[in-house]
Amino acid sequence: MTVWKTSMRNFFAHKGRMALSAVAVLLSVAFVCGTLVFTDTMNTTFDKLFAATSADVTVSPKSAKADDTPQNGKPESLPASVVAQVEKADGVKKAEGSVSSMAVTVVDSHNKNMGSETGAPTIAGNWTQNELRSMEITSGHAPRGPTEVMVDADTADKHHLKLGDELRTIAVTGDIRARISGIAAFKVTNPGAAIVYLDTTTAQQKLLGTRDVFTQISVTAEPGVSDTQLKRNVATALDGPAAYKLQTQKEAAEANKDSMGSFLDVMKYAMLGFAGIAFLVGIFLIVNTFSMLVAQRTREIGLMRAIGSSRKQVNRSVLLEAVLLGIVGSILGVAAGVGLAVGLMKVMGAVGMELSTEDLTIAWTTPVLGLALGIIVTVLAAYVPARRAGKISPMAALRDAGTPADAKSGWIRAGLGLVLTGAGVAALWTTAQADKASEGSLFLGLGVVLTLIGFIVIGPLLAGVVVRALSVVVLRLFGPVGRLAERNALRNPRRTGATGAALMIGLALVACLSVVGSSMVASATDELDKSVGADFIVQVDGGRPVSRQASAAVEGAPHLAHVTHLKEVHAKLTLPGGGTEKVGLTAADPTYAQDLRRETLSGELSAAYGKDAMSVGSKFAKRHGIKVGDRLKAAFEHGSTATLKIAAITSDDSALDTGAMYTNITTAARHVPADRMPLDAIVFAKAAPDQQDQAYKSLKAAVATDPTIKVFDQTDFKQELKDQIGQLLKIVYGLLALAIIVAVLGVVNTLALSVVERTREIGLIRAIGLSRRQLRRMIRLESVVIAVFGALLGLVLGMGWGAVAHKLLALEGMKILEIPWPTIIAVFVGSAFVGLFAALVPAFRAGRMNVLNAIATE
Repeated sequence: MTVWKTSMRNFFAHKGRMALSAVAVLLSVAFVCGTLVFTDTMNTTFDKLFAATSADVTVSPKSAKADDTPQNGKPESLPASVVAQVEKADGVKKAEGSVSSMAVTVVDSHNKNMGSETGAPTIAGNWTQNELRSMEITSGHAPRGPTEVMVDADTADKHHLKLGDELRTIAVTGDIRARISGIAAFKVTNPGAAIVYLDTTTAQQKLLGTRDVFTQISVTAEPGVSDTQLKRNVATALDGPAAYKLQTQKEAAEANKDSMGSFLDVMKYAMLGFAGIAFLVGIFLIVNTFSMLVAQRTREIGLMRAIGSSRKQVNRSVLLEAVLLGIVGSILGVAAGVGLAVGLMKVMGAVGMELSTEDLTIAWTTPVLGLALGIIVTVLAAYVPARRAGKISPMAALRDAGTPADAKSGWIRAGLGLVLTGAGVAALWTTAQADKASEGSLFLGLGVVLTLIGFIVIGPLLAGVVVRALSVVVLRLFGPVGRLAERNALRNPRRTGATGAALMIGLALVACLSVVGSSMVASATDELDKSVGADFIVQVDGGRPVSRQASAAVEGAPHLAHVTHLKEVHAKLTLPGGGTEKVGLTAADPTYAQDLRRETLSGELSAAYGKDAMSVGSKFAKRHGIKVGDRLKAAFEHGSTATLKIAAITSDDSALDTGAMYTNITTAARHVPADRMPLDAIVFAKAAPDQQDQAYKSLKAAVATDPTIKVFDQTDFKQELKDQIGQLLKIVYGLLALAIIVAVLGVVNTLALSVVERTREIGLIRAIGLSRRQLRRMIRLESVVIAVFGALLGLVLGMGWGAVAHKLLALEGMKILEIPWPTIIAVFVGSAFVGLFAALVPAFRAGRMNVLNAIATE
């Protein structure tokens, strides 16, 4: 009980000093809990949606996939006659044929895309009774003919659509122009998909190309018939399930959920990874806080030991304070996490992904995990300071506060840090010597972890060296005040090292990713300059195939020397050793050899575009012992089997089309049925001599009717690549900002506690003539040098990681290493401002101290 009372008294006596550490725990726990609540809410939203939209039993083609965007523009389908077969099954109340396609673009009368900007699909289909499970018509009526269309209420609200407005649906068979006859609202949350409904006949004809097929059949059970029993009955009516895929409502919902699962998992674990980084940074803050509190209470703890407190009691007292800190920070963090999740939902809503707070999901495991993590991490961080407190002897009561041992780092720690750093450098060196990226990545991860831990452990030793160097360059320019700031920063290298290390972690990751991102852009740009001979690249947003209408429009555009169509076809190759392997073949026009120049190691690439010929990449050829002149059997997907001659082996030492296997479009067309032939994945074009500008304008005009189709010249394409990588880096930087914020709090906390620790000293130097202005400057300079120290370590470490990571990228053809000096310099300068900002409150408080009271402080 005495230990508990002592811990409570000390905790509340130093509540101001604990506040910033509590904020670090709060932020870290909030990020974890916010991530879990947000992703659980997304799962709940999609679960409700998929459960609501799934029939009791769904019959679909065997090869159909929940998230499949068909390469030929037409979804997998089944004969309409199957509906009658299903209706005859026992327990069937109703069977309806459904049509659904995601290979569409919907635009308004101003040619503005009505689709989502978040990557959610645009879906066109027919209106059936099954839709009433999830939707209700709120105005107008369902489409009754080819000139009418119904749209979902969310899309109508977002784009200010109303009854009578014209919409154009661009499908593989042509455009469907219709006026809005009705608006239907979701009964559950629609995460962002844009949906239009056509009448059944129009949907079949325009989306599937014939009136005799459906994409699936929705089966409703008679009362009292379970979904499982209904599925068995339908399978019997269809002579077994071999020809079709049969799913109960639960199975269909699970299949749809699985198609979303990988995306949600990647997002969830990425965000939790950044939360882990914030926790790691927070550990340094907590360690520093308790180390300084223990040092300041040396005399107090010595008196406790003198009057009978044991080492264990003192140790437990400090750990109990940590538990209290962890509990307070974690409880606030859990609450803040829920708020963060709601905030993320609002942000997603602003960019087009609707998530309702009615679906807010807080699993019992979320607050438990948040509390457990916060408390455990806080206690672990406080363990070393607690042990140090337990070792304080009763004789410490006769000395001034602080212990001489805190003024320097132990040789054992320095030796361990050097060993870890050396091992990390060795792992990074091994990475740089790797012949395969897959092998080197393991050593890269090991090297990053070991060098990071090594720098953290060796931080006090580095602090002594780096701070002295910075002092010569910066601090001594400020005369005696600068020298005082230098001595304060060097007074406790362990503290300075830990504070700088917290900032180092976030900035190291920023520097590493900046180097990797810049190198990728520079390498790809260089590869484009060397390899791409085409003047223009035509492709569709989201990686969807180019429609036949758009490809024909490009073909007919004036001022062009040639147009190259490129398709991706799939085949199963029979290898020389007798095995088989599924591969993707790049079927293109022969002019593709001019549009993308590839180094050929053996044979002639132009010959690969001859009749029943193909090329393979060097790695594939080496792996399977293939040489020019060999003949391989290729069983084309949905088509016949051909014997293809290997006419060329191309080098895989390239960042573009690595591993690609080329063949002529006409070769593929002979063995793949016309209705199964994929649409163009991408279209290349070459301008006629001296007609670059005219060709660019004519191409843009040719595809202007479909806003999702983009025409890039080489400059545009390079900028698009740069923008995409830049956007990804901005998201990562935004997530890393949490760790940097926690690190800044660490600098503030260190300075604040340092000012309290040096109260008497500050009073004395004020008494002998140091002005308030000089005192504040001294503290600001100390803060700046600590922040710059952490930034230097982080930038050096991060650039090293980035340079080694580039060695692995070089194995994949990205050979140019580019250091983004503007970013590095901006981060370095920004760290100095971080130091200035962190010192504002501690410097202000120090300046307001009463000189006599400060001198009288024990």
